[in-house]
Amino acid sequence: MNFRKQTLANGLRLITVPIAGSLTTTVLVLVEAGSEYETKEINGLSHFLEHMCFKGTKTRPSSQNISKELDTLGAHYNAFTSDEMTGYYATIAKENTDKAIEIISDIYLNSLLKEEDIDKERGPIIEEINMREDDPGSKVWELWPELLYGDQPAGWKITGSKESVKMLKREDFLRYFNKRYIAESTVVVIAGDIDEVKVTETVNKFWEKVQRGMRTQKPKTIESQSEPRILLKYKQLDQTHLKLGVRAYTITDPRRFPAGIIMNILGGKMSSRLWLRIREEMGVAYYVHSDYDFDIDHGYIAIAAGVSNEKLEAVVKVILEEFKRLKTEKLTDKELEEAKSNMIGRLAISIETPEDWADFYGNQEIMTGSIMSPEERMAKIRKVTVEDIQTVANDLFKDEKLNLVLIGPHKDQEPLKTLLKLG
Repeated sequence: MNFRKQTLANGLRLITVPIAGSLTTTVLVLVEAGSEYETKEINGLSHFLEHMCFKGTKTRPSSQNISKELDTLGAHYNAFTSDEMTGYYATIAKENTDKAIEIISDIYLNSLLKEEDIDKERGPIIEEINMREDDPGSKVWELWPELLYGDQPAGWKITGSKESVKMLKREDFLRYFNKRYIAESTVVVIAGDIDEVKVTETVNKFWEKVQRGMRTQKPKTIESQSEPRILLKYKQLDQTHLKLGVRAYTITDPRRFPAGIIMNILGGKMSSRLWLRIREEMGVAYYVHSDYDFDIDHGYIAIAAGVSNEKLEAVVKVILEEFKRLKTEKLTDKELEEAKSNMIGRLAISIETPEDWADFYGNQEIMTGSIMSPEERMAKIRKVTVEDIQTVANDLFKDEKLNLVLIGPHKDQEPLKTLLKLG
C-alpha cells in the first residue's frame, strides 16, 4: 500500500494512505506523550490527559457533545496511552472524512481541562487501577516492566498509582500539555479512499493553530542486570499467572526479526512448542503464549501462562528447557519456514482495514521517524536463517538476563530461584 509522508508548514507530520474502494476513513493522531516521558511526581498524567481530552472543548463543552456527534455519524472512536505515545482516532464513513478530521483536531487542540472535570475523572481512573489490581492476568503485565526496569519511567505503570493520580493538579495538566502536545511531537495519519490534496488542505485548515515547541526526548532507559530476578506477588488464586523471559532488543535492532521468529516458535500459535507441551501434553494451562516488545531504547521477549498452582515449577522447567533447546539444537528448515509463513500471513491479515494501515504507518513514524513497508518487513523475515536463530538464542537466553514475574498462592521464592538456570 502506497503512502505519502510530509511535514506541513506548521511542523506537523502528516501521513496519507489512499485505499481505493474503502467505504471508511480512519483519522489517527499520535503524540510523543506516554509514561516514559513523565517524572515520578506526575506518573499517570499522560493517561489521565487522554481521558480529559474527551471531556469537552471550546466548541463542544461536554463529553456528551463529543460522543453524541461521533455516535450520530456512526463512528468508531477511542483513545489509548502506552509507555511511549498517546493516540486519538476515529473511523468514519468516507463522506464524513472532513468532519472526523475536525473533531479529532478539536479534541487534541482545544480541550478545556476544567478543574471540576479533572476531579470527577479521578474516580473512574482509580477504579481502572483497582480493576487491574483485581485481575491477575492484567497485573502480571504491570509487574513485568517493574521487575525489568525498576524505579525509572520504563518501570512505572502507565495509569500511575492511586496516590499519584490523587495528587495531580490542573496546572500539571496544562504544563504537560504545553510541553508535549506540540506539532514537532505529533503525527496525523489519514487512511481511506481519500483525495490526498484535499485531505492535506483540510488538515492544514483545522490544525492551523497547533502549538509549536522544542521536541524533547524521553529519559534514556537504564538496562542493568547481573543475575536472574523474580518478582512474586502473593494472592490466593486457583491458578498461577506467570511471565518468564529475558531482556531483548530495540525497535531498530535488526536482531528483532530472529527474536520475533523465536517467539513464534515458542508460543506464537497453537502448534508452537510450548502450547503443545504445556497445554496439550501436560494439560496444566488454558493460555500459553509468547509476548515481545521492542521499544525505542529497550525490549524484551517472554512467555506468559496461567497454570495449575501445583504444576508451577514443572511449567517453569519446561519453558527453560525450550529456551535452552534453541541455544543447543538447530531448528529444522521446515520448522523455520513454517514460523516465517505464519508471521508473514498474520502480518498480511493485520493490515486489511484503514484503521490497520493507520496504525501500521503511524506507530513506526512516532517510534522511529522512519517507515518500513509490509513488503520490506516480510523480506526481513524471509531472510532469517537457521544460523541467525541460534546466534540470537545464544545471545538472549542467558542466566543473567532471566526474569520471572508471578501472581498466585506462593510465598517462597527459593525453589524458583534454584530453577532459573540455563547452563
